[in-house]
Amino acid sequence: MTELPLTRTFTDAKGIDITFYEWPVAHPKAVIQVVHGLGEHARRYDHLAEALNRAGYSVYATDHRGHGLTGLRMQAEGNIKKQGNLGPGGMDAVFSNERQLSHIIIEENPEEPIVLLGHSWGSMIAQRVISKFSDDYDALVLSGSTLLLPGIMPSSGFNKNWAAEAAAGGTGFEWLSRDLEVGADFAADPKNFPETAIEAFGITNAAKLLGAPSRRIRNDLPVLLQAGSEDAIGGEKGNALLVKAFKRAGVSDLELVIYHGARHEVYNETNKNEVIADLVEWLDSHVA
Repeated sequence: MTELPLTRTFTDAKGIDITFYEWPVAHPKAVIQVVHGLGEHARRYDHLAEALNRAGYSVYATDHRGHGLTGLRMQAEGNIKKQGNLGPGGMDAVFSNERQLSHIIIEENPEEPIVLLGHSWGSMIAQRVISKFSDDYDALVLSGSTLLLPGIMPSSGFNKNWAAEAAAGGTGFEWLSRDLEVGADFAADPKNFPETAIEAFGITNAAKLLGAPSRRIRNDLPVLLQAGSEDAIGGEKGNALLVKAFKRAGVSDLELVIYHGARHEVYNETNKNEVIADLVEWLDSHVA
């Protein structure tokens, strides 16, 4: 029996080898393209991919430039100085890499719907991609997201509400989940790093994430937002503003689910089974 995920690579337009992973199932209901967050890597979504597999969905995900195996290879080859750096092409190349993976998915699964699912920084990448290319996707799922405008999207200080926990022997990653093992595991993983977007990418690259949903998005695109009420990135307020922005752009099929008490990583929260079940139920009703 083949062990999952399958580890694969493609070479992008700048000559950078991008590692990506595939969790396939036979005759999938749809294919989910997971777009991971800042300072982490795609294998942190193994449990989500396995749950989606059990529900009948195939999953693909890259390790972004500067992250995971892609980042370690870039560093070893001298393309970047440290983890998090994006290398030649910067943030625009990250957007292009996700589009390149989408083309691979469509080529390999020509009859199946494709869903773009982004978390945190990945949700910001997904927002920019969907604003230009919504016709190529059948649904959008965002977690740990917010409206990407100055004054709304925070750039640092994510753990300040849990400073007492951190000071009492914590990790500084208490903001990720009420399950404190999540923060401990994040801190212990050598493929993760703590820098903020501006520290990792620089101001110019980070600024390319900014913007409201575009009126070019097709009106009937189904969009699901899942967020913790205590999420330091957006929480209920930031996600409610994002829903309003999608409505102003003309998108009508919108659902926002706020999980009371949950923090940033809802798929790693103490109620993650509920969150993932909600995701599967929504996918079944919108794309399966």
